[in-house]
Amino acid sequence: MNVPLFAAVDWFVSGAFIAYLLLMLAIGFFFSSKTATMDEYYLGGRKMNKWVVALSAQASDMSGWLLMGLPGAIYLSGFSEAWIGIGLGIGTYLNWKIVAHRLRQYSRACKDSITIPDFIANRFRDSLGVSRLIAALITLVFFTFYTASGFVSCAKLFSEIFSLDYTWALWIGAFVVISYTLMGGYNAVCWTDFVQGSLMFIAIVAVPAVILFQAGGFSATVTALNEATPEAPNTLLNLFTNASTGQSIGLIGLCSSLAWGLGYFGMPHILVRFMSIDNPAEVKGSRRIAMTWVFISLGCAVAIGLFGHIFLPHYGLPAYTNANDAERIFLTMIGTIFSGNWFLSILAGIFFSAVLAAIMSTADSQLLVSASAFSNDIYKVALRRNAKEKELVLVSRLTVAAVAIVSIILAMNEESDFFKVIMKMVSFAWGGFGASFGPVILLALFWRRTNLAGAISGMVVGAVTCFVWKFILAAQFAECCPIFGLYELAPGFVLSFLTIVIVSLLTKAPSKEITDEFDFVRQLDDRAEDAAKAVTESLQANH
Repeated sequence: MNVPLFAAVDWFVSGAFIAYLLLMLAIGFFFSSKTATMDEYYLGGRKMNKWVVALSAQASDMSGWLLMGLPGAIYLSGFSEAWIGIGLGIGTYLNWKIVAHRLRQYSRACKDSITIPDFIANRFRDSLGVSRLIAALITLVFFTFYTASGFVSCAKLFSEIFSLDYTWALWIGAFVVISYTLMGGYNAVCWTDFVQGSLMFIAIVAVPAVILFQAGGFSATVTALNEATPEAPNTLLNLFTNASTGQSIGLIGLCSSLAWGLGYFGMPHILVRFMSIDNPAEVKGSRRIAMTWVFISLGCAVAIGLFGHIFLPHYGLPAYTNANDAERIFLTMIGTIFSGNWFLSILAGIFFSAVLAAIMSTADSQLLVSASAFSNDIYKVALRRNAKEKELVLVSRLTVAAVAIVSIILAMNEESDFFKVIMKMVSFAWGGFGASFGPVILLALFWRRTNLAGAISGMVVGAVTCFVWKFILAAQFAECCPIFGLYELAPGFVLSFLTIVIVSLLTKAPSKEITDEFDFVRQLDDRAEDAAKAVTESLQANH
């Protein structure tokens, strides 16, 4: 079903869209003259305030799947798919609570590391650069898939709203993302993500609120949803029953959904936000901002998917029957509700820009981290050890273009069941990063005995497990053996974690230099915690 939402181009919608795109390019141009060093290009000089870090981290996290992938899954399978959102909410909180502050402190203390491969290599004093190379290759591979999912989202948005050919839509969307990422680096990405995160929040709250009002309020909406699937009564809002099949989601399905939360500990484009915050003391404030954004946004995304079952019949629109079409539900709602006059068309353009914002805010971050992985962790280490700052920034910009082109080529494969469904590509890339980097980041930060051999082994096992589980075990044996239907992130994370622990214990302990640095960072965290408690107690006493 590839019917455009508008019979002809609505110039008010187009005007709002173009204004948004020009704003993103203007931000990139503004920061282009302020980005001359690697630290500025990748971490903004570690000068990001708590609001920018919080909204940038969550906007780059959620991507097009928040406004397209997740609502589509909820529309097809009902409230049972909300377990993914629950897992993500828990994972987000734990990542901010456990990882953020210590990673900010440790990355600075550990030779001022500016990328995740950089941090891993410096943390374990990898003089040969093996861990750095492996981490960089993993980053490039999985981010290519992840960025392709963003470009597919972008192409769907342009082609289905403005009647553009899919290929042209793909190139136009990619051009804008590539342009401001090339120009401004991390500063441009963070500030555009701040704008985009704000816009996403407004859109994802406003649309379900309008539908709730039209339906007659919360109680009337719940009643309508319970009656929306007469073939499987009362299953749409059942947290433990798949509405499309009428069957219980089962333990495997539940574990697979909750396992999404594990992915946060290994997401390079989110972890670098923690590394860039201006003052470690602001992590707590950033966490509160981020969690508010996440819980409201995820709740509204779930509502959008559910409300589709009363929205489409109300406007006489056909129901969606597959994942590729169902991912259009939010676009359909915007195009239908906000039409009829110039003012509503401008609102439609703004809300469509929010969908584009969700896509761009992740794609730009992924391109930037991919560029850092190649230039800082491959080019500088293996090819040009004496490369100057300006040369590395140039190589980074060329890498952005190269990764984007490969991602575009993958995204052009419209006929593939894997590449045309946003949720499938995001799921695989998310699992790959979570399994490869999650365990090593956690253990590097919190287990003193972790060593280089363990870290390298764990990353390799996590990455290989995801590929083997997804494309061999699950593809061939999931029907006869349900355990292979488990989301690949879960076995990949567990096996990687165990591998790091076992190999670290069986090989030489870390040097005194490494353990002394670990103890120093732990003391920094303890002092920060004591200071925070003292301030809290003082405020309570005064009150």
